[in-house]
Amino acid sequence: MTLTRRAALSAAMTIAGAAAPAARRARAGTPVRLVLSWFAQAEVGGFYQALARGYYADRGLDVRIAMGGPQVNAMQLLLAGQADFATGYDFQTLRGIAAGMPLLTVAASFQHDQQGLMTHESVTGLAMLRGHPILIAGTAHATFWPWLRARYGFSDAQLGAYTFNLQPFFHDPAMAVQAYASSEPYQAALHGVPVHFFPFAAIGYPPYGTPLLTTRAFAAANDSLTADFVAASLAGWRDYLRAPEIGNALIKKDNPRMTDGQLAFGVRGLAATRAVDGGDAARLGIGAMTEARWQATRDFMVGNALLPATADWRAAFTTRYVARAKVMPL
Repeated sequence: MTLTRRAALSAAMTIAGAAAPAARRARAGTPVRLVLSWFAQAEVGGFYQALARGYYADRGLDVRIAMGGPQVNAMQLLLAGQADFATGYDFQTLRGIAAGMPLLTVAASFQHDQQGLMTHESVTGLAMLRGHPILIAGTAHATFWPWLRARYGFSDAQLGAYTFNLQPFFHDPAMAVQAYASSEPYQAALHGVPVHFFPFAAIGYPPYGTPLLTTRAFAAANDSLTADFVAASLAGWRDYLRAPEIGNALIKKDNPRMTDGQLAFGVRGLAATRAVDGGDAARLGIGAMTEARWQATRDFMVGNALLPATADWRAAFTTRYVARAKVMPL
């Protein structure tokens, strides 16, 4: 998460009545509400691209995109019927399934999660961080931290709270901080601070990135609409990495603090890591998910005491909509 995003808190909105929603209505159609888990940025560019290109409108959908943020619980809004779709996180979805929530993942924007740790350039491997201060957000205690702690012999005594302010990191050459591939490294570059970024996916962190969710009831009652929304969104992702300018224009309207430099950095990072069109997406289509990958995430969570072994993990996703869309990389 970046300082840019933190500064955008003043622009945060909820579905139910905040100012300046991201409504772009090319023509009348069936209303569809998408709520994002964070602010508008390159990591959700495919949805804005689909809106800007008219891919939703071409399928008779009048899509409204609402930004998320720290004060917006996208999952809660989805379950309350105040959103039809939301971007989420596999760990959160699986824990919701274990608690009896009727969540359903219908596509994965990215074939791997974009989370990692950022260190100063003197640190050449994560094992070197034993005893070093590490800043993480509160949510990390229920996601990657138990795994990192066990893998590298870290301790909770090393931890500090990450408040999306990088100044402590800039002033302490021993410190590390949780980071998103397209965000904190960009801020470090702006400040002239040489860093290393260690992506968790490269060392076995299994979740998908920016998955698209709905509820089982909504998908069952709106099968064709769900198929159309998924197909248009995936077409938006296919186009966004090739020519993102039109999608970025909408992103900047919703999040005026987002800069051209930040967006370009994000797009380059997604393209370089083949987050959208690599992995299984290369053969199964953009948005692809597999049972094997979901089981790997389930096993990871169970192994790190983050999920009950009895959780019905197969209920968390369906591959039918991505298979029907078959949006292949260009």
